[in-house]
Formats: sequence, C-alpha cells, structure tokens
Amino acid sequence: MAGFPRLVAGLAGLLWLGAPPAIAATTDELYQARTIVTGTGEPNREIGFKACLDKVLVKVSGDQRLTQKPEMLALRDKAADFVQSFRYHDRLEGVPVHDEQGTHDRPHDLTCLYKPAVVDKLLAQLGSRPWHGERPKLAVFLTAEQGASHFVLTADEDRGETMRESFANATGPLLMRVTFPKAMQLAGLNDKTLRTADMAKLDRLAKGMGASKTLAGSIVWSDKELGWIADWRLAERGKTYQWQVRGVSFDEAFRVAVRGAAQILSGNGQP
Repeated sequence: MAGFPRLVAGLAGLLWLGAPPAIAATTDELYQARTIVTGTGEPNREIGFKACLDKVLVKVSGDQRLTQKPEMLALRDKAADFVQSFRYHDRLEGVPVHDEQGTHDRPHDLTCLYKPAVVDKLLAQLGSRPWHGERPKLAVFLTAEQGASHFVLTADEDRGETMRESFANATGPLLMRVTFPKAMQLAGLNDKTLRTADMAKLDRLAKGMGASKTLAGSIVWSDKELGWIADWRLAERGKTYQWQVRGVSFDEAFRVAVRGAAQILSGNGQP
C-alpha cells in the first residue's frame, strides 16, 4: 500500500482465503520452529536453538507470556538438549559466495524439530499445556488511518495488498489463518462504524466468510509515536478482550494481533 511506512515483511506466510473455518495442525507442524541464523557454526546455532525454543513453546501452547517467565532463563541455557533434530537452508541458495564471504556468514534458516513429549513436559514445568485441536480461522475487520487517508482493509482492493500480505505472514509462527471481507460483505460498515461495531454482529459476518472468529481492529499512524497505534478486539465465551500496541511497524502490529488472538483462543486469557 503506497504511502504507508512499514518494515519489509518476510516471505514466511501464505494467505488462505478459501480454506475451511478451522484446521488441526499436524504434530510435525506443531512441534517444530524456525529462525534465521548467520552461517552454520556452533556459536550461532546455540543462539538459534534458544530462539527456536521460545517459538515452539509459544506455538504449542498459544501463550506468548511464557517467554517472559524467569524459569525460561535456565531452560534457554539447555536449549540444545531439547532439540530432536535440526536442519539448515541457505537463504541465499543459488547466489554465488562473494570473494571475501564464506558460507559462515551467509543467512540460513535453522529449523528445529522436537519430540512432543519433551515440549509438553517443558510446558508443564512452566505451568502451561499444549493447545491441540483446531486453530480457528480469523476474519479480520481492520480500519487504517494515516492523516487524511483512511479505509477498511478488504480482500478486493489493491491499496491494502501489502497489509494483507503482512497479516498473513504474521499467522505462520502460530499456524493461524486469516481472511478479509470483500467490500460487499461489510454490510454497510465503514471505517468509522466498524470501530464500535458489535462483536456478535461481526462474528456472524465472519461465519458467512468461512471463518470461525472475528479479529477486529484499527491502526492509526502517529508522528509522535513514530509508528502505528493498533487496537484489537476479539470476543470469546461471552467476553470481549481488548489489547493495544503503540509506536510499531504495521508488521509488528499484526504480529501482536495474531499472538493476542492465539493467547485468548488457547484459553490463556488477556494478551
């Protein structure tokens, strides 16, 4: 979307628009994590193992708060012990090594695979549990505003293309999926009325879009914050949860949205 500041989104996600409302993650998908490391040497691999441990615990549980627990310090020091196997992928595959560059300083994807019993035991030690079963598909009703420019993000307008891509990228680490309404599916809602729209009504619209739940939000560019201010809403079991992030890229705003939704839907409460 031209004119909206953003950080470059990684090509790590796919946008699913015609899939069923929810899908159960396979064990292999759930109990693995990926991060980017420099080269394949042991020092950077150890750093990668720590990052992957954080990611797999959050993915399996849905609870983003786990990484802030003091117990994680000791677990990260032993992160390598929990990895069943790992593999690398050169992110510059096909690009010749430069004259003064070796493979040791090329960026690689490090993928770590874990045994379910090992991860589940770690979650239990942290007072958490696995989030098995289906991961709901979310219908995103989002308003965006920057100065005089304001609109509702829809599935069929070019101006929201990079935002839709970024939102889809944000779902990958948690195996979530999102869809966006077409303009004709907004049922008369606009960028003003959508901010206060009843969540029950939005959930009904979401089901008509093939989704299970509504993730409603707004992002407003702030010169003072040097970033976006994002507010999110999601209704679950009779309660509407709200959370906010300030002064971030819209890539990060969408990651915060997806992590918050996963935390709520996995039964872990307020983001």
